[in-house]
Amino acid sequence: MPISTASDPRLRCVLPFEAVSEEVGLLRRAAAQQLARWGMRVTGEEAEVIVTELATNVIKHVGEGVSATLVLEWRGDRLRLELHDRCPALPSLRSVDFYDECGRGLHLVAGLAADWGAVHTAAGKMVWCDVLLYDGVGSRRIARAAEALERYRGAGTAVGGSGPSPRAGLAESAVQLIADLLHWTAARGYDPDDILDRSQMRYEAELDAA
Repeated sequence: MPISTASDPRLRCVLPFEAVSEEVGLLRRAAAQQLARWGMRVTGEEAEVIVTELATNVIKHVGEGVSATLVLEWRGDRLRLELHDRCPALPSLRSVDFYDECGRGLHLVAGLAADWGAVHTAAGKMVWCDVLLYDGVGSRRIARAAEALERYRGAGTAVGGSGPSPRAGLAESAVQLIADLLHWTAARGYDPDDILDRSQMRYEAELDAA
């Protein structure tokens, strides 16, 4: 799998690959190596999950063995990941059963990314994701929150695709998860307001320390 970069390797990296299972691991490692060269080791953990899910979706929904291209681009405070393939059909979030592995990958991508979308191109389509370049603690917390929201939605709560946009759906899922946690704290004799206050104080302290 060749690697090509623009004149400034800190800005853009292009990774062509074939959509076969053996290539997914190679693609993930190539992306991780490039991000490590850029100093994005923690963000790279999130990016590796996104790369794996996007490449796997090409195999499942476009076709095994087709040609595709992953583009990594450093854009100031965020990392842009683009997956280009020749199929014009755009992906969309849909409701999935908790035990249904098919279709869960895109929800995980939406949970890890600050924003994502899909657009038609002259050759087919491009699916893009933006990952914010947080410090190590912030990045790990976002990854944990994304995993929690994915499990929470999979258990039968609101799904990102049901709202006006994936971002709005994820925000609504977060609100419902927090509300359920407050019910849980009250049912076990804790003060929900105290829990909220302590959470806010910890969040602000971590922002100040960043």
